[in-house]
Amino acid sequence: MSTKLLLCDCAGSQAIDADTIATACDVACSKVHTALCTRELEAAAVALQDGSTIIACGQEQEVFQALAEEVNADAPGFVDLRDRAGWSDQGADAAPKMAALAAEALLPQPVTPSVDVFSEGTCLIIGPGDVAFALADRLADTLAVTVLVTDPSEPMSRAYDVVRGRVAALSGALGGFTLRLDAFQQLEPGGRGAFTWTEARDKAQSACDIVLDLAGDTPLVQAPAKREGYLRADPKDAVSVERLAFEVAQLVGTFEKPLYVRMEETLCAHSRAEQVACTNCLDICPTGAITSAGEHVEIDPMICAGCGSCAAVCPSTAITYEDPPVSALLSRMHILARTFRRAGGTAPRLLVHDAHGAEMIRLAARFGRGLPADVIPLELSVISGFGHSEMLAGLAHGFARVDVLLAPTTERDALDREVAMAQAIAGSDALGVLDEADPDALSDILYGQQVPPPLTDPVLPLGNRRQIARLAAQALNPQADMPLPLPENAPYGAVAVDTDACTLCLSCVSLCPSGALIDNPDKPQLNFQQDACLQCGLCKGICPEDAITLVPQLDLSDAALSQQVLNEEEPFACIECGALFGVKSTVERIMEKLAGTHPMFATSDKARMIQMCDNCRVNAQFQQQDNPFQSNPKPRVVTTDDYFSKRKDH
Repeated sequence: MSTKLLLCDCAGSQAIDADTIATACDVACSKVHTALCTRELEAAAVALQDGSTIIACGQEQEVFQALAEEVNADAPGFVDLRDRAGWSDQGADAAPKMAALAAEALLPQPVTPSVDVFSEGTCLIIGPGDVAFALADRLADTLAVTVLVTDPSEPMSRAYDVVRGRVAALSGALGGFTLRLDAFQQLEPGGRGAFTWTEARDKAQSACDIVLDLAGDTPLVQAPAKREGYLRADPKDAVSVERLAFEVAQLVGTFEKPLYVRMEETLCAHSRAEQVACTNCLDICPTGAITSAGEHVEIDPMICAGCGSCAAVCPSTAITYEDPPVSALLSRMHILARTFRRAGGTAPRLLVHDAHGAEMIRLAARFGRGLPADVIPLELSVISGFGHSEMLAGLAHGFARVDVLLAPTTERDALDREVAMAQAIAGSDALGVLDEADPDALSDILYGQQVPPPLTDPVLPLGNRRQIARLAAQALNPQADMPLPLPENAPYGAVAVDTDACTLCLSCVSLCPSGALIDNPDKPQLNFQQDACLQCGLCKGICPEDAITLVPQLDLSDAALSQQVLNEEEPFACIECGALFGVKSTVERIMEKLAGTHPMFATSDKARMIQMCDNCRVNAQFQQQDNPFQSNPKPRVVTTDDYFSKRKDH
């Protein structure tokens, strides 16, 4: 059944070109209503009953959702054409933008994978007795409460458990916290007078579903605001403690935890042979969800808050973001740009934002100038994971400029790095970050921007993030005849080898996680494929001669896809059989240093072994009087005749 788009001009406050939207989106549109949420609500009810419906109104979603339930129809979809396009100083020219937004709303979106989290309400309250005991009294009827009292206060109630101690370590999240406690004491309930306590002991283990931290000290976890199930308040702030009591009651039951990222261990360039290389994700993760696990990293999905920074900075695409996946995000950008052009627009701009940015846009539209008609907003759940690949893809799709609107809570470390990378490839005039909290000032910035021309022939980059970045960069730099220089720590680049220092030991080849460094089994040769290089630094760190230097750059030519020789030498010919082995200069250098001077090679016969291949060297060892493989003669086999001869002798 086809989807129908219900249009409304919101009491005549915006102009809507239904024909342009219908033609550009290939969708059936209703007539343009004027009061769909009030006087014409019956028309909305009929449309909901007829089948799949998208309502062009963002403000009155609750009204239409309640209406769908009342008429026993499926919940409708929604697209906001008014605040994002219609209420604008350029609203009369907003038809292409409205068509683009409507087309995006029609695009099906993948469901983020998730896992169930179970919380039975086992709650640990940490804090001074006067506050912790009062809160425990309130919660004990609904939760299984234990108080870890941090001062000498004595409990008066046995409605909940009370212990003493110090939290040495806390890990986990909602439904699965584990604790290690030092100086741990349990209450002894028997006897007259004050309660007594057991002897203090260290390294006690415990577990709970929810942690309420009222200690007023340093948080027990990284990024406490992002750790689900960990609630914290100042014990001196009665309002905060009261809010905590309300929030904790909502944390009992079964919850869906999105699996924000996916990890492919075989692609990870974290380390090889205990040599640490890439630590980008470890350094950038705000919650501590990522830990080292040998040659790769591990991500705890229960702790991950879904900022996406790790996926943005991962050089090998071992970590991919799933909320949404990059393919779905590229589809949205593609449909926005294509529909804008189909509806008569020429040079759209893309404004990437989160929920905070959406509210700024609504305020700017209702009380100010709104967005320019060529600025298309793209809302994401988080923007900190919007990396250089996605920025370049936006330009490759035909957007003249891509801007990211920051929010006060945006994790900026990864975003700043990714913007700098994208600007190095596409130019600073095509990409930017907007750090503005005033809706009116935001509008003024966008209206005053100098807009560069978009690509004449937009392309559709596909693949993983590395492939997307390369294809987009090629489209944006068609005349590039030299590699593009990139900032330090870029995930693309070359390897420069000091051939005078390199001995062709090939240690770098054995550790390269991406196969960018390659040997030649037929002769001493070090080859390199630039497109595969992650710039992880393993080769540089392992080189015993310090002969390797990383060169961050992006070579867009076909040469980057093929192997090039970094260093090669003439092989040495075995003096016995003539087989080629080793490196001639290395063998000669060893002969020069060892022959006649080292005790093991004091004689010419010994020294000659240095110039032999493996097979000839073993044969020569067997021919020597003092060869290490020599043993006593093999005993003669005893036969039956031997036994008979012994009997005759006796």
